Amino acid sequence: MIPCRGVGAGYHAAVGAVNTSGARRLHRALARLLGTDRFHVALWTGDVIEGGAPPAFTLALRSRHALDVLVGGLPERAFGRAYVTGELEIDPLEPFLERVARTPAWSVATGWPRVVAAAIALGARPGRGTPGDAEAHLRGLRHSRARDAAAVRHHYDLPPEFYALFLDRTMTYSCAYFEDEDVDLDTAQRAKLDLVCRKLRLRADERLLDVGCGWGSLVLHAVREYGVRAVGITLSPRQLEVARRSAAEAGLQHRAEFRLLDYRDIAGERFDAIASVGMIEHVGRDQLREYARSLQRALRPGGRALVHGITCRPQARLNRASFINTFVFPDGELEDAGRVVRELEFAGLEVRDVESLREHYALTLQHWRRRLDQHWDDAVRLAGERRARVWRLYMTGSIVGFRLGSIAIHQTLAVRPTETGGSGVPLLRSDWYRDGRRRRQASPARARTQAAPREPAATH
Repeated sequence: MIPCRGVGAGYHAAVGAVNTSGARRLHRALARLLGTDRFHVALWTGDVIEGGAPPAFTLALRSRHALDVLVGGLPERAFGRAYVTGELEIDPLEPFLERVARTPAWSVATGWPRVVAAAIALGARPGRGTPGDAEAHLRGLRHSRARDAAAVRHHYDLPPEFYALFLDRTMTYSCAYFEDEDVDLDTAQRAKLDLVCRKLRLRADERLLDVGCGWGSLVLHAVREYGVRAVGITLSPRQLEVARRSAAEAGLQHRAEFRLLDYRDIAGERFDAIASVGMIEHVGRDQLREYARSLQRALRPGGRALVHGITCRPQARLNRASFINTFVFPDGELEDAGRVVRELEFAGLEVRDVESLREHYALTLQHWRRRLDQHWDDAVRLAGERRARVWRLYMTGSIVGFRLGSIAIHQTLAVRPTETGGSGVPLLRSDWYRDGRRRRQASPARARTQAAPREPAATH
């Protein structure tokens, strides 16, 4: 169980142990910021400032230092820091984050100074809310090779056992594909891996490159089910170690190769197909054109590339002071789907299909968060309480974002046409969803590999 310390009976003492008018002023300022007064503010003294009924959530300040943290930065980072450090409890979390997501920017701009002023009147001490150890502290030029590697390690180099608590058996850390909302996570992730392979029209002995391969699930699936020869690249040493071990345990190490390599350093090799799943978010707007050119250069004529990544609305951007950039994906940047299409085509690729899987990612995250909650004590043991709280806040906020449509996820399929214009892409999408599965099951590639063992759960 996740402890929600301080929210409950112990907080229902009479108001009066603190400056009553100051506490009510803080509630009013927060209500104006959020556009609702249907919440309670519980103070460290046991006092509760009640809002409209019924309350949608309670904000519980664990100590006076919680006020210091709240006035120590811009609102998203400040609330995130207070929650991660345990100075602020939010119960329940999802209604609060949905309220925040619906708050217009102008309301934040005009309302946050009032919140800060009210917190100072209640005893907040500006300058005391220092950054915590769960935050990223990167050095060097943004999106340089060294800094990108450090950013990846911040997120992915936690113990693999931590991720195994909430991921599926194959350790696939990206949006699953649900043919039905009641499908379990393992089935949905296998369906996603297979959908990627079918869109890429993989054939036996073709060469596949997986840019941002994670713990190797797509590479291993493609080798086993389609008989390809695959190379996966990552910037995370821990992911590399797990991927290589999983390939060896499955007896696929001679056809599944993993390298510690930046996408910008792919040189002198050509591939029949390239997958890049959950990687483009780390590239950065200024590097997006080079990323697209790297894919184009690595594809042979007639080759196919699939880019699967989170996108945002046009003109929207991830603020560098956002919770995600501070705690989860440092230097992460989102682009709208149109920008991704333009950059791929500018690089000389022909975009053939764009598919949104937004609702699928909301479902995926619900599975992850439920599993994290079920294994909360183990998560704290493996990653520390603050990092575990980061993941719970990030998952819950992402569920809200995908459900409301403020963020989305798109699979973009592109080809490098041959000199005669050949694309190798089917006339109809049904080839991917219906005929593709039948073709795979009958293929010699699968016949050669179907006796291989299933992916081991990478929980070493």
